Amino acid sequence: MWLHPRYTIDSIYHLNPEQLANKGIKAVFSDLDNTLLAWNKRETAAEMMQLKQALQAAGIRLVVVSNNSDERVGKVLTPWGIDFIARARKPLPSGILRGLRKYDLSKKQVLMVGDQLITDVQAANLAGVGSVLVKPLVETDKWNTRINRFFEKIIFAIFTLTGRKVTFEEQLK
Repeated sequence: MWLHPRYTIDSIYHLNPEQLANKGIKAVFSDLDNTLLAWNKRETAAEMMQLKQALQAAGIRLVVVSNNSDERVGKVLTPWGIDFIARARKPLPSGILRGLRKYDLSKKQVLMVGDQLITDVQAANLAGVGSVLVKPLVETDKWNTRINRFFEKIIFAIFTLTGRKVTFEEQLK
């Protein structure tokens, strides 16, 4: 199903870089707002750098794939030296596919991590890369995300009714 995540974990910060490297993962593509950083705060910046360094030590690249503009994403990530693909147009797979080409990666070498089914998970599944759904870092959302969250509640209910319930784990299994 194109909206069902392959994996679920509480937070991107619970990824285990060594485990990912053992699975052949060469890049973690991540949404920015509410996945890597809280959309309205920068308190997770230190964790973001620790994750980037841990992934690098395991030979894994961290790349942000965001629907935001180059200016917005660059302002946040350039000081931290984190690569990004802006204007990704999620839920379309085009931003993820651009990342695959840019970094010369196969679909099997990439996981896309995000906090939204309708954008991040759908884009990953349509692109053919592993999809990882995380809980949002903060419970408050921008107006456009609130619309997606409304529909996600319905989708989660359908998953439960059809026996495909989504449960969050501490670590990716």
